Amino acid sequence: MPEFHRYIYLSQMFRLKSSVVIAHITGWLICLGLPLLFISGQTGDRKALSILFSTDYLVFLVTYVALFYFHTTFLFPRLYFRKQYVLYFLSVFLLLIMVNYMRPYDHLFSKLPHPPREMRWHPQPPPGENHLPGPPPEGMQPPHTPPVRIDIVSDFLFLLTIALSIAIETTHRWRQTEKRALYAETRKTQAELSFLKAQINPHFLFNTLNNIYSLAITHSDNTAMSIMKLSNMLRYVTEDTRDDYVLLESEIDCLRDYIDLQKLRLTTKTKVNFAVTGSPGIKCIAPLVLLPFLENAFKYGVSNHEPSEITILLQTTENRIHFYCSNKLFRISPDTSRTGIGISNTRQRLDHLYPDKYELQISEDNGAYAISLQLQV
Repeated sequence: MPEFHRYIYLSQMFRLKSSVVIAHITGWLICLGLPLLFISGQTGDRKALSILFSTDYLVFLVTYVALFYFHTTFLFPRLYFRKQYVLYFLSVFLLLIMVNYMRPYDHLFSKLPHPPREMRWHPQPPPGENHLPGPPPEGMQPPHTPPVRIDIVSDFLFLLTIALSIAIETTHRWRQTEKRALYAETRKTQAELSFLKAQINPHFLFNTLNNIYSLAITHSDNTAMSIMKLSNMLRYVTEDTRDDYVLLESEIDCLRDYIDLQKLRLTTKTKVNFAVTGSPGIKCIAPLVLLPFLENAFKYGVSNHEPSEITILLQTTENRIHFYCSNKLFRISPDTSRTGIGISNTRQRLDHLYPDKYELQISEDNGAYAISLQLQV
């Protein structure tokens, strides 16, 4: 994996874990801080502080923490996500009964001077009369069975704990799925770019080797210089183009070497204009993204019988690169498909590396062919 993508992957993992830890801390501060705030409002800070270090609060804390992580690590992933819904809801219901039986909040609140009233029927005597045990008044029957004691706050905190567990675990799984999809898309894009580069590079090498072969056959004095230029280009293609972007100055040097190699086989009937305006500075560009246009110009814009002219302009500004190439079309053959593949692959690379940051215009009018490429850098 390239270092850049490894850094992106590790940073995403760190952000994912950090968000989970923050969510856990925030949730527990909210859920376990609410009882203390309520107790503090009823009794004062000293009484609330003494309850904080009591055994009942420790039992209260351990109960809900154990419920949360038991639900998060076992019930929710192993029952609900495996579609065992009946067993999952039955387990949650049994846990609710257990919490209601333990009444952790009721025991915690019993240490206060005025414990909460229980949810049962208590007949009250009229004002001024003593409450003495005896038969109920005529027409009033006592309840046959006392109602079940219900600790509403404990049950509410139980439901809040389960809801918090579901929210955190669902968010965590959603982010993991999103991260895996993003990683797979990144790897797919890298594979596509490597494949497109592999298609462009052999095409360029074959054309250049054919030119040097022609020089060697004619025993040209420029053969050694051509081999040196080819060596520079091979070093650039095999080493510098491993990354998605290279220095613009290196790309310009490659274009100059390629043009010089092409000039060796041209006659005086062909004129090549190459100009670079502006300062490349530390600007970067996708490697070999301009070469297919030059290959196309020298392949179909050169004639041994008629005058021809190839114009290549590269203009750089503060945040933009403008590349222009024009030539006259002299021959159209079935072999044109090879060049078409090169330009098509270049357009795909631009879509990947410069999404919404490039403008490519290709025009063909009255036998003249021109391309204009603008990149935002």
